[in-house]
Amino acid sequence: LIGHLITQLPGSSEYFKGSIVAYSNDLKEGLLGVPHDVLMAHGAVSREVADAMLLGILEITGADVAMATTGIAGPSGGTDDKPVGTVWIAVGSKEHHQSRHFIFPFQREGNKLVTAKVALFMLRSLVHDKDIHSNTPSGADKG
Repeated sequence: LIGHLITQLPGSSEYFKGSIVAYSNDLKEGLLGVPHDVLMAHGAVSREVADAMLLGILEITGADVAMATTGIAGPSGGTDDKPVGTVWIAVGSKEHHQSRHFIFPFQREGNKLVTAKVALFMLRSLVHDKDIHSNTPSGADKG
């Protein structure tokens, strides 16, 4: 969905390399390099996994900046600790990134759409608020 939203803009091929949908834990591990022990210790929907996914995407694509999302869209899959709508979004570069936690109150499609839009907003804000190539904190959470 994020890739779809980005490529709705004419000229996006000048800055968008592509997207990876690593939906299963097997792909998170095998393709993105998320360590198995991180998945087992924290679960797929966690800051640690979102951060590892982000670093894997940056490594695979060679992009300057990227984003990763992991969450429970619903209608099932939620728990008391991680209810439906729980999302972790990581954005940034290898040198500086931020991760944020959200619990969105929508149905599946709404949760997916708001996650995509928030991720795009976070990346836009990060790029505009600081030189993404420096290691100087911008006041955002450091991952």
